Amino acid sequence: MRKTGFLICASSLLMMAITVNGAFAQPAAGPASTVSQIQQGEYLARAGDCVSCHSAPGEEPYSGGLKLITPFGYMLTPNITPDPETGIGDWSAEDFYRAVQDGVNKRGHYLYPVMPYDFYTKATRADIDAIFAYLRTLKPVKNEVEVNHLSFPFDIRLSMIAWRELYFNEGVQKPDATRSASWNRGAYLVEGFGHCSDCHSPRNLLGGIEKSKDQTGAVVDGWFALNLTANIANGLGSWSVADIATYLKTGAYPGKTTALGPMAEVVHNSLSYLTDADAQSVAEYLKTLPANSTLHTGRKGPDPTRVKGAKLYIDRCSGCHLDKGVGVPGVIPPLAGNEVITAPNPADVIKLILGGAAAHGPFIAMPAFSKQLSNQEVTEIANYVRTSWGNAAAPNATSAMVAKLRKTPMN
Repeated sequence: MRKTGFLICASSLLMMAITVNGAFAQPAAGPASTVSQIQQGEYLARAGDCVSCHSAPGEEPYSGGLKLITPFGYMLTPNITPDPETGIGDWSAEDFYRAVQDGVNKRGHYLYPVMPYDFYTKATRADIDAIFAYLRTLKPVKNEVEVNHLSFPFDIRLSMIAWRELYFNEGVQKPDATRSASWNRGAYLVEGFGHCSDCHSPRNLLGGIEKSKDQTGAVVDGWFALNLTANIANGLGSWSVADIATYLKTGAYPGKTTALGPMAEVVHNSLSYLTDADAQSVAEYLKTLPANSTLHTGRKGPDPTRVKGAKLYIDRCSGCHLDKGVGVPGVIPPLAGNEVITAPNPADVIKLILGGAAAHGPFIAMPAFSKQLSNQEVTEIANYVRTSWGNAAAPNATSAMVAKLRKTPMN
């Protein structure tokens, strides 16, 4: 329940928790929804407490309209019933998957991370499809919701390009071969739809998680989401795996504490539906989180040496090459997966930044930046695009290399 911060981190722990044989879910079903897939989706939606975020007080379940307060204004949750005009009735499974996994809605607009797609991206296609199959069976409710009530400039969805470049790393959760299947299952739940770090970690002014304080607790809407690390003094260091699993299921740690306020609601609506196996898996994983440190397999925070490059890319390049360097097909070439960008020697990238490129066929011209950018700034952009969005080139551009290339013909 995004309305009260850490509610969601626990409330959605189960969004992926129906398949317990092995660390991850089974492959996605075919296009036609089966009874078992719908039942799976129903369990996931109920266990994940989807209804809490997508239902306003006194209104029909899943019809949206819940007010979510942010530092930048407020948003109303969307209607996710299968109403074709005001809900997701005309969405395909692909539309739904793209929204959940990549944070892009049916109209191609970026979603705001108040919808925690930056965690849901770790979910398997099978689990996302199951939830969609279940939502399609709900009673359609006509309820048009104006979602965006953020202040300028945050109400402009393109402002999300900067946030996505810095804080969104898409991709399904990968298992750790050195760990047990149960531990990997717990990691998948905690880091994916559970998105515990979303509420149990403090955030910076841009809304990004302070990775050096992952899971160490944070104040959300006046409630303190507790420290989930192995800190012996104020975390879970003194809790056993059984203690944690019991708390998830019952909201109580006998003789120690009970869930209060929003967390009690989470236990009632969501965590009490955990299978014993998944409660155990989550507990096993949480017990391994190092005190005052980052997650073992969680999302990597921005490398300080890359932040400058990301900001320069956002300022100078993203207007044309867009979020994640995808470009515009047939008009602006992509940077992601472009062999010119990932060549062993970064000279071509540097020369393009310095001297630009003339129009070629359907592709428009690229402006030169030699007069606007310093040698170090060119270096940072070059290394950033060479190492982002799946590009695996070495960040081997240097200021000396840029200075030398400035003296050579640009074309």
